[in-house]
Amino acid sequence: MAYTTIDDPSAYFHTQLYTGTGSSNAITNDGNSDLQPDWIWLKDRSATNGHAVQDTSRGITNVLFTNGNDSENQYTNTVVDSVQSDGFTVSTNANSNTNTNNYVAWQWKANGGTTASNTDGSITSTVQANTDAGFSIVTYTGNGADTATVGHGLGATPKMIIFKRRDSTNNWIVYHNSLTSASNFLSLNTTDAEATASNIFDDTAPTSSVFTLGFSAAVNANTSTFVAYCFAEKQGFSKFGSYTGNSNADGAFVYTGFKPAFVMIKRTDSTANWHMLDNKRDPINEADATLLANDSGAEFESSNDVDFLSNGFKLRANQTSTNVGTYIYLAFAESPLVGSDGTPTTAR
Repeated sequence: MAYTTIDDPSAYFHTQLYTGTGSSNAITNDGNSDLQPDWIWLKDRSATNGHAVQDTSRGITNVLFTNGNDSENQYTNTVVDSVQSDGFTVSTNANSNTNTNNYVAWQWKANGGTTASNTDGSITSTVQANTDAGFSIVTYTGNGADTATVGHGLGATPKMIIFKRRDSTNNWIVYHNSLTSASNFLSLNTTDAEATASNIFDDTAPTSSVFTLGFSAAVNANTSTFVAYCFAEKQGFSKFGSYTGNSNADGAFVYTGFKPAFVMIKRTDSTANWHMLDNKRDPINEADATLLANDSGAEFESSNDVDFLSNGFKLRANQTSTNVGTYIYLAFAESPLVGSDGTPTTAR
């Protein structure tokens, strides 16, 4: 069996940098990527503006912000106007297109905007799934019941799910399989350590067909609308795990099985920001150009230095946010450690 079935990760995940023009602007993905995005996470690197999240299931002009708990909004001047076969178009909104400001857009491919009704759970969901890449966008309407289940369409057990209530001001809720138990969760828009609440996931881990919800208003308020971004692990493409820091400049090494293109890290045993790093903003080691998923601030060079290696990433600083306590991470590949033809990737 081949090491990976995904030789070209940029077909499913791509980071694009661009400079704003102040007028409607079509952004074409660079390199070899011709990805048509279904989920776009966009951030102004130059100024204090929100982390805008848009997708083709909710309607591309509907915006959520990871750095706050606001409900979904549709702007007069939208952040992203549309998607195309090799990128997307931004309007004049400051969150996406201030003249001369620098931006980053992290993009994931689902199913080209095509959704399907899913009746695997007690709540019927609308699913846009890419089972090859282990990613689905799930929208559903809550029923307020304990032990509700929702189909995610992946055909594999999700390792991480990011939830947001769309019609009210509730925190983003994160399930991660490396947290202490299925009762535990994180909030994407806060620095909070992992917390416990039995009414979030009803103390039940996801299965290969459904995730389980309690009656919490943040994930299952009756008649309210929700979105869930679900991720299953794919060898050579994605990894969702945990590590323990060693409080040393010769820091912890985390094996992913690929050369990372994107890594997000969150400390779980204490308060800390959600650190976002990628190979486009830092094309050579060390990676220290940092954005914080829970904070609207501009990009800065942190001292939380990380090396992206051919088979994982290594912490290079004794910093509380990344290398002292316990942490969860999510990572996507630039290239697999070994391609399907047996060719190994090189370090950068």
